[in-house]
Amino acid sequence: MSLETKVMDELKNAMRAKDEAALRTLRAIKAGIIIEKTSEGANGEISEATELKLLQKMAKQRKDSLDIFEKQNREDLASKEREELAILEKFLPKQMSADELRAEVKAIIEQVGAKSAADMGKVMGVASKQLAGKTDGKAISEMVKQLLA
Repeated sequence: MSLETKVMDELKNAMRAKDEAALRTLRAIKAGIIIEKTSEGANGEISEATELKLLQKMAKQRKDSLDIFEKQNREDLASKEREELAILEKFLPKQMSADELRAEVKAIIEQVGAKSAADMGKVMGVASKQLAGKTDGKAISEMVKQLLA
């Protein structure tokens, strides 16, 4: 089942339940999908990888906004971001724990033969491809720096 179909089903349920947070988030996802489908070269179809990138981008935006709102003590706005982030995470694959990430990055470091921080680019290239969708790039980058230091 495609992301668009899942979102439409959830949207119908949210409308029946009169769930404002879910409606707001699902409509944003639907709009993002439509924008991707109508972009140049998309031919009205988007791949699963593109759907995943779209969801990750939206989740990252919510996380960044949440951090800002919490620093500014704007709990009213922060709570909206938390609600939307929770709904977005339903559609994303399960994220890796720190221990799982550490093990994966160690294996990648051994695979590419990295010895120092100068080899970070090699490791990040492979890690970003292998761990796409399982964790965000910032977490990967921090773990690679930590292990190569």
